[in-house]
Amino acid sequence: MPDASPPRLLIPTLSAVNFIVGMGAFLVVGIIEPIADDFGVSDGQSGALLTTYAILYAIMSPLLVSLTGRIGRRRVLAAGLVVFGLSALFSALAPSLLTLHFTRGMAAMGAGVITPITAAVAAMLVPPEKRARTLAAVFAGLTIAQAVGIPIGGWIAYTFGWRIAFAIVAGLSLPALYLLWTIVPAGLSFSPVSLRDLGNTLRDLPTMAAVLFTATFLASIFTVYTYFAPLLAEMMGFARDGITLALFIFGLGAIAGNYVGGALSDRIGASRTLLWLTLLQIATLPVLSFLPLPVIFLMGFTFVWSVIGWSFGAAQQARLVALDPARAPVLLSLNAASIYVGAAAGSALGAVVIDRSSTSALGIAATAVMIAGLAHLIASDRATARHTRS
Repeated sequence: MPDASPPRLLIPTLSAVNFIVGMGAFLVVGIIEPIADDFGVSDGQSGALLTTYAILYAIMSPLLVSLTGRIGRRRVLAAGLVVFGLSALFSALAPSLLTLHFTRGMAAMGAGVITPITAAVAAMLVPPEKRARTLAAVFAGLTIAQAVGIPIGGWIAYTFGWRIAFAIVAGLSLPALYLLWTIVPAGLSFSPVSLRDLGNTLRDLPTMAAVLFTATFLASIFTVYTYFAPLLAEMMGFARDGITLALFIFGLGAIAGNYVGGALSDRIGASRTLLWLTLLQIATLPVLSFLPLPVIFLMGFTFVWSVIGWSFGAAQQARLVALDPARAPVLLSLNAASIYVGAAAGSALGAVVIDRSSTSALGIAATAVMIAGLAHLIASDRATARHTRS
């Protein structure tokens, strides 16, 4: 257990860095059409930039965290942010879509170091009873980026051009780098991790089952969320303003849920929090298959649904850190990779559901995945408990 509190501005600094990472990582969501129009390609070809980012992140994050395990945390975070900032600058200057794919892969490698290490630094510098709330504070930057940064980036792209949006992310990286180097203590290091630790973790089936619960839980959410806009357009008759309002409310719920999950985990425990969140998702997801509903009810429901879903992150991270604190950086990088696995799987399942049935079936399909997630959570908790006793 840490003997002293972390530096006063450390957690806000790590959160600010994650805001820039979140904005830069998901900026493409709001600027698919401008990029497609500029390069003369389809929206699908432009949207494939997200796939490139997700694949490179999932593969490279665990490897890079392991390879840099013996280097001071401040140096690794600074290097990751330099790579991420340069990737945004190169994206703004990209002469072709192929070049943009390379720069998005570069961004994924920078972010793949930053996000799990900020979590590991925060988790290791506070006592266990404050760990989940601290992780929630660090990851508030990512949720705020989803709720605020991405819409602002999209507005900038449509108003001034998508290259300006990337240039702004590159510019924001400079003061963040200064804060990071100034606030994060020099020489900060924990139990070093290596490729051997990564290999041992991958072979540790009970632990990997716990990590992969992230993918199961988020696959259920993204089965619906990826197609939330067309669902609202078809079933509620919403146009631009209605959809924008619903997505903004969802973003507000994400911010609230990030803190609720951390506070709840510290109060009742991470596994119990995850159990309740999974059960609540099973109860709420079917509602999305019974639209239309009164607009006021739908907006309130959207907020509650988002709070429940986004309460997941801090609880799951606290659960993984508690399993094996010494391998926390590796576990958190694998967890971050699992986020993208879950998002990709859920998006793919949603596409199949729409193609073979209808958008109204998305809620039921997501519920079925979450029921499987409940079984996954119970089984992985039992397996890790037996593994720990042995």
